[in-house]
Amino acid sequence: MSDAETEGRGRRGRGGRGAGGGGRAARQASRSGGAKAFKPYISRGIGYFEPFNEEHLATIEYNADTVLQEIGIEFRDDPETLEIWKEAGADVQGERVRFERGMLRQIIQKTAPSVITQHARNPARTVKIGEGNSVLVPAYGSPFIRNLDEGRRYATIEDFRNFVKLAYMSPGLHHSGGTVCEPVDLPVNKRHLDMNLTHMTLSDKPFMGSVTAPERAQDTVDMCKILFGDEFVDQNCVVINLINANSPMIFDDTMLGALKVYARNNQACVISPFILSGAMSPVTVAGTLTQIFAEAQAGMALTQLVRPGAPVVFGTFASSISMQSGAPTFGTPEPSLVLYGAGQLARRLGVPFRSGGGLNASKTPDAQAAYEAANTLQTAALGGVNFMLHTAGWCEGGLAMSYEKFVMDADQAAMMGRLLEGPDMSENGQAMDALREVGPGNHFLGCAHTQANFENAFYRSPLADNNSFEQWESEGSKTMEERANEYYKKLLNQYEAPAIDEGVKEALEEYVAKKKESMPDANY
Repeated sequence: MSDAETEGRGRRGRGGRGAGGGGRAARQASRSGGAKAFKPYISRGIGYFEPFNEEHLATIEYNADTVLQEIGIEFRDDPETLEIWKEAGADVQGERVRFERGMLRQIIQKTAPSVITQHARNPARTVKIGEGNSVLVPAYGSPFIRNLDEGRRYATIEDFRNFVKLAYMSPGLHHSGGTVCEPVDLPVNKRHLDMNLTHMTLSDKPFMGSVTAPERAQDTVDMCKILFGDEFVDQNCVVINLINANSPMIFDDTMLGALKVYARNNQACVISPFILSGAMSPVTVAGTLTQIFAEAQAGMALTQLVRPGAPVVFGTFASSISMQSGAPTFGTPEPSLVLYGAGQLARRLGVPFRSGGGLNASKTPDAQAAYEAANTLQTAALGGVNFMLHTAGWCEGGLAMSYEKFVMDADQAAMMGRLLEGPDMSENGQAMDALREVGPGNHFLGCAHTQANFENAFYRSPLADNNSFEQWESEGSKTMEERANEYYKKLLNQYEAPAIDEGVKEALEEYVAKKKESMPDANY
């Protein structure tokens, strides 16, 4: 069945307005950053930065197989998963599972897809994850928010809705994300319902699902079936989720339960060891990569045993720590090398790769936040990340989501998109007519080629101030954070919800209401 045929089936919740080109947000994109046209994801036009040679990679792969064979991985409190491994031929001793050399690689390469198409309810926003395609995604999981007006406070569902709206309005972000902030004003056992509903109704970009309990993962799948239709969900990826290994070398029952729900329903799992080198892995780059590759293979192979062909992504979150205080550090060289190496390993394995983002330890969107985030974003871009989680908003080591930094990072994301597309080598891009017209000693400002291309020739930031000192001073001497504060409020004021079938919206709201009524509030 072709993409066109599948998009025509079961799309009960697809928006009417803008279905052919992204609607109002696409028009916003065309005015922001000099974007030539709305693009739902990045198609890479440049090469990868690959510092590891064949010998390096073969050594890490060999060492990872040694870890899997000699040490093994623990799968805790989940007898069903242990039985799956036994049936596959693994050596199961208690909760520890060991694997023959090459076993997991063979399972993954036999059935795991190299590219994942995640469908959005607006087909114009459907994304491709893998090979030369990249999708940039907001930050995930912060319990606090920060803005210039209020400082730092606990996040609410209203903040969650605001960040979904900002992601929808940001042309540099291709995805609505998942837990863009933790709405702590709602009960833990019910907040996933409101988060899912927000992603499904306030945006028509693709989104991530809940993983905090298997039943919450199932709620996500059930709501997706209301939005897209049962048959479409069974045959297509419509939601992606984050499954973290409990490093070192453990998967717990919560993550395993969510993994199995999504894999059985043909939905994408991002298998991500969460690493703070020196605490949760060895202090060295090669040792950390060995552990990451072993853990990730175990999770990815499990998805294929649950449902062969289920979409899966090789993920990693790797950072370093201060060896004085133990606090996480970001934007440093060693995690960059880990990311580059993990990207190379993922491409050799033949699966999409997740990492990266605008990571930083700063408490405010200051110079430290900017340079640490720029370092990690650039590393992710050059290293070939296909699903770039934490692209926008991250502050304080992930504890806080900053409104101002969100729009600053989204601006950087749009720049990264332009960079990764590579140079235009068309006849127009070669500009020979301009060179002939202008000749020696003249300027290009008034030539026909410049006049035809100036609107989209260079990326234009909606936030950066490039004016004279006098003009900057006359306009209030505003800092970047102050300009970003005004800009995010402007975007929220301009926001218009994408169209959705009213019957589908009512069905989603009814599902949420009934689920909430069926259980008492609980904070676990």
